[in-house]
Amino acid sequence: MTSNKQLLRHVVLFKFNEATSSADITRLENEFRTLATVKVPQVKEYEWGTNVSKENLDHGYTHCFVLTFANEKDRDIYIDHEDHVAYVKIFKPHLADVTVVDFWANS
Repeated sequence: MTSNKQLLRHVVLFKFNEATSSADITRLENEFRTLATVKVPQVKEYEWGTNVSKENLDHGYTHCFVLTFANEKDRDIYIDHEDHVAYVKIFKPHLADVTVVDFWANS
């Protein structure tokens, strides 16, 4: 059971193919930003960054994207949104791996 004060976080980790150019990665980063901040209004917050951990536990994942939703319904709208589905198709050929974790944020 979640309280109304909790927010749903959708965390996506990307590991790009070695053949993916830095220009393609920049383009994909920008397209993800547009998807999360312009095309899908259910996204309440959007953050992203590249791995800077010194622990060597990243398993090759270089990018982390965090989207925040008010509830599961909004998250589901995002996942099924036509622009998200189209983005996944564009992104897939560039990915060596992806991991997605959703959780209710606790203070």
